[in-house]
Amino acid sequence: MTLKLYSFGPAANSMKPLLTVFEKGLDVEKHRLDPAKFEHHTEWFKAINPRGQVPALVDGDKVVTESTVICEYLEDEYPTEVSLRPADSFGRAQMRVWTKWVDEYFCWCVSTIGWHRYVGNMVKSLSDAEFEEKVKAIPVIEQQVKWRRARDGFPQDMLDEEMRKIAYSVRKLDDHLADHEWLVPGQYTLADICNFAIANGMQFGFAELVNKADTPHLLRWIEQINERSAVKAMFAQVELEKLGPRD
Repeated sequence: MTLKLYSFGPAANSMKPLLTVFEKGLDVEKHRLDPAKFEHHTEWFKAINPRGQVPALVDGDKVVTESTVICEYLEDEYPTEVSLRPADSFGRAQMRVWTKWVDEYFCWCVSTIGWHRYVGNMVKSLSDAEFEEKVKAIPVIEQQVKWRRARDGFPQDMLDEEMRKIAYSVRKLDDHLADHEWLVPGQYTLADICNFAIANGMQFGFAELVNKADTPHLLRWIEQINERSAVKAMFAQVELEKLGPRD
């Protein structure tokens, strides 16, 4: 039975299960949706995930959504020689503290700035009527709000607060990685994959915060993961969207 993974390119939440699949060497049919064409809001995809969000994993008649949950599902259902989860309960607990943190805190502040800088470009050329048609197809109300903010511009006080959270986040990661090779001591795990999915590229997009002088340990960890063969294969085989910066 063929596993099917629906995602965007290898960045943010889509990267989490993509990289998990490449690290584990699983045979998965990959479907890359185009966010610029709003494919994740089409009726055919909402039949797979009614929330109209990627990633989504189809395993026979089962559909698994939510990026970190998909990663854990793959570890549970498709064990391989490569294990991305500690064998002991305490190790798994440490891993989940980091995956919970990235899902509930780190991802959100970086996402808001990303939407402000890049995502709004996808709707700038639409008329108001065309834009409202796109918004009506979005099943999640909070996402509708986010699209409107991306088009109109996020409030400056919100952007300032998100940048404060990002600065806190990269310091937290750097402090921890000063004493540990990986987020869970002694093993490369889903904690690394899920945080790398958000942190990768910050040395370019947030160079004033992530750099050799201020966050050397975080930068070492980002570069170390980028050197992994699975990461190189993922970027070679799955195209990453190129969204231009806001004018």
